[in-house]
Amino acid sequence: MPPGGQRPGGPGGRPGVPPPPVKKPDELTDLLQPVQPSTKREPDLLTHREPDEPAIFYGDEALEEDYDDEEELTDEEERRLRKKKIWRRVRRISYVAAGLMILTPVVAFAIAYQVVDVPDPAVVADGQQKAVTILYANGDEMTKIAPQGSNRELLAVDDPQLTEDVKHAIFAAEDATFETNPGFDFKAIGRAVWIQVSGGESGGSGLTQQYIKKATENEAPTLSRKFTEVVKAYKMSNQKGKGEILAAYLNTIYQGRSAFGIKAAAKMYYNKELNQLSASEAALIAGMIQNPSRSEEAEYPVKRWKFVMGQMLDKKWISQEYYDTQTYPTPVPLADVQQNALEGVRAHIQAQVEAEMASPEIGMTEEKALKLGIVVHTTIDPAMQQASETAVQDVMAGQPDNLRYSLTAIDPSTGAVRAYWAGTDGLGIDYNRGTLQEPGSSFKPFDLVAALQEGKGVGEVYDGSSPRKFPGRENNPVKNAQGVACAVPKQCSVREAMVKSVNTVFYDMAVNEVGTQKVADAAHQAGIPEEVAIAGGDPQKLLVGENGDAPDGNISIGGGKTLVRPFDMTSAYATFAARGTYHEPYFITKIEGPDGKLLHQHADKSRSAFDADPAKSEQIADNVTDVLKDIPKASERTKCANGRECAGKTGTHELDGVDNSKAWMVGYVPTLAAGVYMGTEAGNVPLRNAEDTPVFGSGLPGQIWKRFMDLALENAPKDAFQKAKMIGQSEPPKPSTQTTTTTKTTDPTTTEPTTTTGKPTETSETSETTSSRNPPGCLPALCPPTGPSSPTGTNAGPGPGNGRNPNDP
Repeated sequence: MPPGGQRPGGPGGRPGVPPPPVKKPDELTDLLQPVQPSTKREPDLLTHREPDEPAIFYGDEALEEDYDDEEELTDEEERRLRKKKIWRRVRRISYVAAGLMILTPVVAFAIAYQVVDVPDPAVVADGQQKAVTILYANGDEMTKIAPQGSNRELLAVDDPQLTEDVKHAIFAAEDATFETNPGFDFKAIGRAVWIQVSGGESGGSGLTQQYIKKATENEAPTLSRKFTEVVKAYKMSNQKGKGEILAAYLNTIYQGRSAFGIKAAAKMYYNKELNQLSASEAALIAGMIQNPSRSEEAEYPVKRWKFVMGQMLDKKWISQEYYDTQTYPTPVPLADVQQNALEGVRAHIQAQVEAEMASPEIGMTEEKALKLGIVVHTTIDPAMQQASETAVQDVMAGQPDNLRYSLTAIDPSTGAVRAYWAGTDGLGIDYNRGTLQEPGSSFKPFDLVAALQEGKGVGEVYDGSSPRKFPGRENNPVKNAQGVACAVPKQCSVREAMVKSVNTVFYDMAVNEVGTQKVADAAHQAGIPEEVAIAGGDPQKLLVGENGDAPDGNISIGGGKTLVRPFDMTSAYATFAARGTYHEPYFITKIEGPDGKLLHQHADKSRSAFDADPAKSEQIADNVTDVLKDIPKASERTKCANGRECAGKTGTHELDGVDNSKAWMVGYVPTLAAGVYMGTEAGNVPLRNAEDTPVFGSGLPGQIWKRFMDLALENAPKDAFQKAKMIGQSEPPKPSTQTTTTTKTTDPTTTEPTTTTGKPTETSETSETTSSRNPPGCLPALCPPTGPSSPTGTNAGPGPGNGRNPNDP
């Protein structure tokens, strides 16, 4: 070995390899050059990795060292690295959020559990003993509605009256898992959410939750309310046994017919003790819990009864044999069991007030009203209501029992309902708002509105001859009522046709001039709804054709499928009285709490009816009134007393060429509109009076209308209608013996050409034919027909046995 212990080749070198030259001080700059990586691999360290090896992660991050000798990353590599870092952050945030989502409700539930209180059933029941007070428009008390079952003895947990049938009916209707769930049912809640998201309607609250909701009177559709409700239900389930919870629920739940608690409901529905209810009867009572305000509808209670019975069968709480033998257990009449409520005629008023309270605009259900003890101020004028009852009694005394009739009176300036007579006993059909009927000729003013909107005036002339064929009516011609004819049949003005109720003129006008859809639109604009629901049924569209398209020509004379409610006809005529402004009719002016706090104030819902321009709408209505005011004075049976100016239109739905099945009189003065309908419960059967003669619009309905108007307005000023600014041709051309211009079409009833509505050739007055002259002192529009006379307001229409359509008026 060489001296100094060095290997050959220099220190640390290999034999035969000379040592590297020693750097001199002037070569220090070379030391600043980067050192080339060695090809010899050093021992692996935890912090070292090859460039192509994956990073080692600690806590989701790589311990990356920046070496000067590493190659720079490409743009794609940098993008991938950034993406990985972003997703790592997202995952960590998600873990934290998920943890909070799980922990926060648990913590909140635990805190809420310690804070909330479970409502005491005795306290809840004590608060259900308030009454609703209903007042007339002048502030006099109309009636009080007291809750049934107030001051009641609460049902005990082990009460022998609580039968298994009653329990099972309640479970089947409201909470089938009640005996096993912890106060709420997650499946039911999830199912309810799904149904509501899908556009349906469902609750999801278990029986315990329902008790909490009703007891706290908090039904706000919020998550906080639902959360608190679930906590209270869970706490109640921990503190009380299932029997106690069921008793609390059955003692306080509202079940319709102003009944709080199952014991009161048994009395109100079947006038029985609770333990006397059959399983079928219990099923109906339980079924009404979901929507108790609909207890008096015709279809809804039956639907709910069937559902509960099906659930009881499915759970094997009743046998198949029992199920198969049951029919709907009709409840006893409400009047037989209800206390402190209106009876007879005025019971229908109470029903309308309660329906308006529960409407979406007010949202005051009977249950809520009874709990609050509210005071309801109505629009009903006690003097006018008495006038309606007196008028009906005076005119209908001794008349046949099968006749059914109604009367409504509305203030045109506001829409306030002043009198409401809808049936003698207040229990059966409401003949004002609970029935759809053919209006007959009383619908013809809407033909006139449609024509006026087109610029055609009341002096326009049409062919009023009878019979006449029209498209689709070639084999079933339209006819006028027997004895109805214009002074000059082929030159009949709209004014004359309206007063004499000439069917062929209005059919022609609607089908060939303005179009039937325009007639329907005019009626809707005046106040006939586009759709209504009768007796709790599904909404039904009004004034439409077979497939929902434009109605056929029968709408022009109020026949065929032209169906309206009598109440709506009065409202529409009130629009004429209000000079073209529609005011939505209403029964409630305001609602106050027991402390006088205002809970609801009526807001007028008015609009310009017949044109967007109020002045134009006013002009159209005034033109209609200018014609209709000639009608009441044409008959002593409809003429207003003491020379008062009034307007109106009669109408009938003809049955067989002799008899009528419906009869109407609708009319108004500037300050009051009233309508009278008459028919039978059997439908299309002859209307006959005590003398066994047919009833026409100017007969019994006209007499009731006149008697009411005279009594209601006895001390009122004699307001006159505003003078109309006439539209289009206001007067008919003078009749002429010379040939008039003719159209290219031919009158379907003859082979002669049809006269146009243009002015005929002028001639001297002496050249008029005898048949066209008016009797001395007779207004042109009121001249009697040349044939046999007929009562004012009659309406021709086809009927069975004579080749005519019985649905035409």
